[in-house]
This record gives sequence, C-alpha cells and structure tokens, in this order.
Amino acid sequence: MKIVLVTRLFAPEVAAAAFRLKALADGFAAAGHQVTVLTTKPPANAGTQEFPDYTVKRWPVLRDAGGNVRGYVQYASYDFPMVARLLVRSADVVVSEPPPTTGAFAALVCLVRRKPLYYYAADIWSDALVAINAPSYVSGLMRGFEKFALRRARGVVAVSEGVAERARALGARNVEVVANGVDTSLFHPVDSPAPDAAPYFVYTGTMSEWQGSDVFVRAMPMVLEKHPKARLRFFGQGSAEPALRTLASSLAPDAVEFGGVVPPASAARWLSGAAGALVSIVPGQGYDFAKPTKIYAAAACGTPVLFAGVGASATLVEENQLGLVADYTPEAVAAQMIAMLDSGRPAGAPLVSWVRDNASLATTGSVAARWISADLERRAAR
Repeated sequence: MKIVLVTRLFAPEVAAAAFRLKALADGFAAAGHQVTVLTTKPPANAGTQEFPDYTVKRWPVLRDAGGNVRGYVQYASYDFPMVARLLVRSADVVVSEPPPTTGAFAALVCLVRRKPLYYYAADIWSDALVAINAPSYVSGLMRGFEKFALRRARGVVAVSEGVAERARALGARNVEVVANGVDTSLFHPVDSPAPDAAPYFVYTGTMSEWQGSDVFVRAMPMVLEKHPKARLRFFGQGSAEPALRTLASSLAPDAVEFGGVVPPASAARWLSGAAGALVSIVPGQGYDFAKPTKIYAAAACGTPVLFAGVGASATLVEENQLGLVADYTPEAVAAQMIAMLDSGRPAGAPLVSWVRDNASLATTGSVAARWISADLERRAAR
C-alpha cells in the first residue's frame, strides 16, 4: 500500500512524537509498504538523519522562540500547506498525529478523497487544555477538532487504556491500544555517564503546567538540608519553564540548572549517571491516565524513576518496580528524593531488561503498523 504519515514532528527532532512516528514508518516499511512522511523542516540544532526505506517530504514551518512547532499560529503554518500537499499526494491510507487541528484537516481531506484515515492518539489534547485551565473557548474549539478527527478516523491507535477510554468517549469507534515506548538504540546505559561529582536528579522533556514539575523545585530546599551537594537538572523546554526558572532562583538558586533541549545521546548520558529521573502529573486535572515517555527513557538507561502523582503512571512504576512513587506534595517528594540518595541506585539491569521486553519502540511501531494493515484487510474482505 501507499501510506502517507502526516506529522509536524519527525526524526531527527528530539520529541516523543518524532520517535513514535519514525517507529511506525519503520514498521510499515519493514512490512513492504511504500511510505511517505509529510512533515516539517527540523531546527538547525536537530542534526541530520537519512531514511533509506521511505520518503520524507519536509516543508518550512513557523516555530516558537524555543524552536518548537507549538502554538495555534505554528500549527496553522503546518496544517494549511499540509492540506494542499495531501490533496495531490497519491495514498491508499493516511495516518495522522495530533494536534487535533492536524487530525481534523487530514480527516477532511480523506473525506473528500474517500481515503481511510487512522489517528495515532498519544494523548487527548483537549483534556490537557482543561487541565491547565485554558480559556473555555480555546478548549471547546480544540475539543471540536479532536472529536471530528476521532469520529472520522477509520481506526485509532491509543498509547494506553486511559487514552483509549477517552478516545471512545469522544466518539472513536475502532480503537486499538499499542503501548508507548522508547527507542532503545538511543536510550540505553552509557558506560561513561555525564561528568558531575555531585549526586543529581534529572527531569527530561516537556515542562508544562499539567505536568507540574515545580513540585521538584519546591522539594529541593528540604533535600538540600540532608544532602547539601545534591543537584536538580532540567533538560527540555515548555510553557512552564519561565516560571520554573523564577521559582528555582528563589528557592534553590545554586542547586537547580536548566540545560535546554539536548540530543538523545546527551540525555542518555545524564540519565545514566543520575540518582533518579523525575516525572510528575498534577493529580485531579483529568490527566491521571497519562504515561509520559520519560518514564521509559529513564528505565531504558537503568535509572530508577520517582513519579509524583496518582493514576496510570503511579501504577506503572509500582507494579513494574521501576522506582518510587510520591504523593504530589513537596514534602512527600523530598522524602523520596532523600530516600533515593540515602539508599543509592538499585541495579539498572532489571530496568533495562523490562523496557526492552515491554516498551521498545521497535516493537510498538511494528505492532501499530500490523494492526492498521490488518484492519484495512479485514474491512476490504467484507
């Protein structure tokens, strides 16, 4: 089949969506399909990467000050050209990633051209907007786009049961759960971890309001009372970063550092040497079903996770012994950070093995590709 993937992010950009879509493209290509990816030109600091098994078509796009395709103007700068590109592109099936605007426009083109659309739901964007108290007209508009994409899609690939449940509630009829994962060729233990004599914790990836990573900054003064040399390092960016920087300069000015977006190899080095990897989700905002990819990235490097919050991620960490869980309070988080520093890291090999067996993107990409192919064949046979 001729398969077209529609995504604003694709390798070599450093983002969970970029890794996930590359794994899906690899899965389709390995099955013998002809794959074309309609994506954007990456920022200059992303580097280069060759894709010998399929075609990657890139288009200039507006990016924010941090180099991200994040924001409604930025989304539109990708979506509108994408409609024209998709209208003239030969395709048997189209697969779209969020944001919902992209999914909705792709669904509209597929409706006009009578082509099947599959939607890869890594999360529910309109729920995230509600969680951060976005204006009701914004969350309402995004909810409309998301419902249209989910209802028009021939099938939806959801990264967790929680996402699948919400997708069904919004109108998706044919949903398959394919667990999220991480590229273990990029994230793995590094023999010579990042040089830092002081013990440190690492937070990698997006810093947004609904993730609430400020709880770790608020915990640092208590951690420093017991371990005055401890450090907290943030790698990544997001809408909450300015507030985090201000908070850190006030509470722990010499103990919290922000390293910006770094390549996966660098992130793996820092993770490999960390006392723990920090992950959080603010409880009770409708996003407790999420399982951030940073959990898998840390475990793939043999680093225990400290998750602050409740819900699916807490269960994931506890049931699979991937680290520790804390209530979402600075006091509870500080107690667990101190416990990690006191006890030292557990053996990393079991964590690495668990990720390889349960959360490798090489596996999840192939599973998602096979399900979409099989679903199309079943429908064609009717």
